[in-house]
Amino acid sequence: SSNSETEIPPTPDHAARGQTEESIVKAGALQSAIFNSANFSSIATDAKGVIQIFNVGAERMLGYAAAEMINTITPADISDPQELISRARALSSELATPIEPGFEALVFKASRGIEDIYELTYIRKDGTRFPAVVSVTALRDAAGVIIGYLLIGTDNTARKLVEEEQKKSDQRLRDQQFYTRSLIESNIDALMAIDPKGIITDVNKQAEALTGCTRDELIGAPFKDCFTDPVRAEAGINRVLSETSVTDYELTARARDGKQTVVSYNATTYYDRNRTLQGVFAAARDITESKRVEGELQRARSDAESASRTKSDFLASMSHEIRTPMNAIMGIADLLAKTQLTPEQDKYVQIFRRSGDNLLNLINDILDLSKVEASQLDLEQIGFSLKDHLEKVIEMVAPRAHEKGLTLVCAIAPGVSNDLVGDPTRLRQVLLNLLGNAIKFTPSGTVTLNVEPNGDGPGPTFLRFTVADTGIGIPEEKLGRVFERFTQADSSTTRRFGGSGLGLTISRRLVELMGGGIWVESVVDKGSVFGFSVPFEVWSETDRPAALPVGVGAETQLPALRILLAEDSPDNCTIALAYLEDTPYRVDVAENGAIACQMFKTGQYDLVLMDRQMPAMDGLTATRTIRAWEKSQDRPAIPIIALTASALKGDRETCLAAGCTAYLTKPIKQEVLLRAIRDFSTPSPGPSPLLDDATARTRRRLAERTPAYLRNCRQNVIDMDSALDRSDFEAVTIIGHNLRGSGGGFGFQAITDIGAGLEAAAGKSDRAASRKWVVELSRYLDRTETVF
Repeated sequence: SSNSETEIPPTPDHAARGQTEESIVKAGALQSAIFNSANFSSIATDAKGVIQIFNVGAERMLGYAAAEMINTITPADISDPQELISRARALSSELATPIEPGFEALVFKASRGIEDIYELTYIRKDGTRFPAVVSVTALRDAAGVIIGYLLIGTDNTARKLVEEEQKKSDQRLRDQQFYTRSLIESNIDALMAIDPKGIITDVNKQAEALTGCTRDELIGAPFKDCFTDPVRAEAGINRVLSETSVTDYELTARARDGKQTVVSYNATTYYDRNRTLQGVFAAARDITESKRVEGELQRARSDAESASRTKSDFLASMSHEIRTPMNAIMGIADLLAKTQLTPEQDKYVQIFRRSGDNLLNLINDILDLSKVEASQLDLEQIGFSLKDHLEKVIEMVAPRAHEKGLTLVCAIAPGVSNDLVGDPTRLRQVLLNLLGNAIKFTPSGTVTLNVEPNGDGPGPTFLRFTVADTGIGIPEEKLGRVFERFTQADSSTTRRFGGSGLGLTISRRLVELMGGGIWVESVVDKGSVFGFSVPFEVWSETDRPAALPVGVGAETQLPALRILLAEDSPDNCTIALAYLEDTPYRVDVAENGAIACQMFKTGQYDLVLMDRQMPAMDGLTATRTIRAWEKSQDRPAIPIIALTASALKGDRETCLAAGCTAYLTKPIKQEVLLRAIRDFSTPSPGPSPLLDDATARTRRRLAERTPAYLRNCRQNVIDMDSALDRSDFEAVTIIGHNLRGSGGGFGFQAITDIGAGLEAAAGKSDRAASRKWVVELSRYLDRTETVF
């Protein structure tokens, strides 16, 4: 034999065995890798539950080393004891067999061949806990005998956190839904959600009560079917969809039992988080009661306005009825005073005059108070000289002061502007009331009027006026009542000094109307101080009008103008033509608005004087027609000055809105008309002749035409009688309006007043009142025509 080694090729049996060993090695490595994975814990026990394998994942999750656990404890020793008890109790009930709350509770199902995956809480070495999901499998030998158990667990902390957050989120959502539902259900309005097709998707209890249907019956039903007017209801939803919201949309809901309820809907569109339109959310409020209250208020307001108009008409009528004879009485008294009288007769005449004067003052006070309370008293804003104004006031009260031997003083403090813008007439009325009272209640001594800047006012043009006297004074407890209507300090004051107590009430109202305040201080037997402060504007040089083109000598020159006068009243035409006769103005007359429009289109006019109230076409319609024609012809707007006998609130704004350039109230003074023409005209080229003093000639010319005017008024009486016989109130209204505009122009203010009364009475189709005014005009003409 040889000692050399010979390689013997492997037999097939050897090769197979080698492959098997290699597979076993690989399988062992795979098992080792699985058991030592850090992503899950692998704990294997023997049949009694004592730990035999404790992998790397178990070490990392629980903080124990494998050597500390193997052959030492069971998995029950690292589990929550309370959970073991609960699990044992639950399994005992489920499987109808007693189970101990230890390791048996963890593996009982697996020992019976039942797949078992459950959640439990593991306790780490440091005492901290974490949730785990455990899968339990029984390990058996070839004979099927259990030799141990394998518990594979994963850390469930992250999932638990997610679940907890989800639970919290779900709870918040449920809370929010409950809160939202509570809001919806507690709302006093009937709420409905409607999809874009008009189908109801949700309602609250109020909507159920409104319709008499349940929530289930309403959801899925058309919104429009809940109302008496389905077309209007559907239009409301469409309007919301197009405009995104609608407010105070009125509908009448119809319940199942036929009950109808007027509701006001407020609705808006709503969207999801992606801004996709979901539908309309609508809230309906029952306004049946508010409509009833509104109707009652409207009726009450109408009744109050009617009562106020009736009172104003009555006061105006009574004022006129009393003033007319009182003027005659006072005139005769004045004439008597100038004749040769015995001392006794003169005494009686003076009493006569004073009583008449007191009565007229009372009438004026009552009328002014009624106008203030009815908000019918408008303030002027015109420029005036404070010094000149106060001088006139002092001149008016000086005779009464001198009769009583009183010293009358007027002082204007330095720094008070003389040139002011405000309402001098109402300022004078307040000053006359306060000065008159001071003189009346001062037996001897001094009455002083002081004017000074009001340091407490918000601006430099707030002025303080004080009227101080050395008279009888007012008790302190009476001071708070002196500005009340028909109030004086006590009844003995009225007996001693006379008067109604209305003057101070009117003064307070006028001062408040002017934007100021009034007050009083007084000491009995020492005197009183009445004061008030009101705002004014300063009348700057640039605001002042230039000299008028009449009466200022050889005015100044006037440009040649061609003027169109639209006026249906012959008398008012006469006045206007007389005013303009001595000017270089050429005036054409149109009898109504329709004729004025035709003439304007064919003529070349520099300015239009437009009466507001005319037959066929009124002045405002004519103005709008002219403005439209100018625009269509691409022509510049010619000045149009509105002339009207009405001076109600809003008239000026109405005229300007129609296209008028300016607004004048009849009866119009000559200088006012000339100034308006000058300020607003755009003259055409032409000669400019000089004018002398035309005012006096105009007055003479109107005086020459007065008899003809009075004859026209007499014919108006006949025409109105005939019109009233056939109930033609429109004709009477027109004649009254014309009289209202023309009377003052001819110097007959009474005819203007009567015309206003006729216009008002006929405008309300009040035959009796209209007859009364016609009779009054006739009587006035009887008295007046004898003079002319």
